[in-house]
Amino acid sequence: MPFFKQGAEAQSAQERFTRLLWWLATVEEPLIKDCVIDRNRYAIVGASVLGTWGFATLAWSFFFSTVTQVIPAILLGILMGLIVLGIDRALIKSIRNTNRNHILAILFRGSLAVMIGLFMAQPALLFLFDKEVRVQASIDNEYRKQKKRAELEKLFAPQKNALLVQQRQLLGELNLVYSEMSKARVDFIAETDGTGGSGKIGLKDIAEAKRAEYNVLTNRYTDLEKRSRPALITIEKSLSAIEAAMVKEQDAFALLLNTGFITRIEALSNLVQQNNAVAFRYYLLVGILLLIELMPLISKLMMPTGTYEVKARKVEEEEIRAID
Repeated sequence: MPFFKQGAEAQSAQERFTRLLWWLATVEEPLIKDCVIDRNRYAIVGASVLGTWGFATLAWSFFFSTVTQVIPAILLGILMGLIVLGIDRALIKSIRNTNRNHILAILFRGSLAVMIGLFMAQPALLFLFDKEVRVQASIDNEYRKQKKRAELEKLFAPQKNALLVQQRQLLGELNLVYSEMSKARVDFIAETDGTGGSGKIGLKDIAEAKRAEYNVLTNRYTDLEKRSRPALITIEKSLSAIEAAMVKEQDAFALLLNTGFITRIEALSNLVQQNNAVAFRYYLLVGILLLIELMPLISKLMMPTGTYEVKARKVEEEEIRAID
């Protein structure tokens, strides 16, 4: 008796699962029960919808996990999976084997399925290429930092260049006077030790004149340095302030960099463009994942007209006549 009981329970579970597949395939259970051949056909359609539903739930859950916590991501993934399920069931329900010649309607439904499939393929591809995408995202973020630095340099260039020109002018004047002062000092010492132009040792008239010239240049340099020092200090502070502002902006920008969904998508795109091996597998996987989303629609379109379609059409016509 327990063996037969277990067998009955297994059969009951199988029947419930079959009814679930029929519901996914949008068939009416009272009509499909008497259609021996179509029962299996529509169960296959339901299985393809079930697979698409599961894939959509996983893909959307991974997508939301890039922007929120795990539990909310799972709940949102389930919600979006149900929405995709509703769309797929609507697409299947709207297609009948008796109206296959409605090309525009089929193209519209196919285009909708393609768009949904392409978007759902992105999270799946990010999951499959996760390590490679993270490496590329890190490289891309470093490039963004360099680009931001170049933009900051360009933004602050007018102020910085004006300060540098002023600094060069002041330092140039100081260096010029300092050079003249150094030369006068050398000439003065040369006259006192006999190595100068007069060849006489001691403070003679020429040496006295050289010393006077040296003293004048020394006083001039000291006065110029005293007058230039505040301006040079101000320029140094301004340049430091500009550099600090640039560093602050750079740090603030670095905090905005992340490895979110859009950043990973861009990294995946760059990875595909730069690596032919990745590009081949990328497009192959896109095709496979797109086919998963299109399978319910394809299976319904490929299905031949069966007894269920005939019965459903007749029941609908009778209901319409009954209303009239």
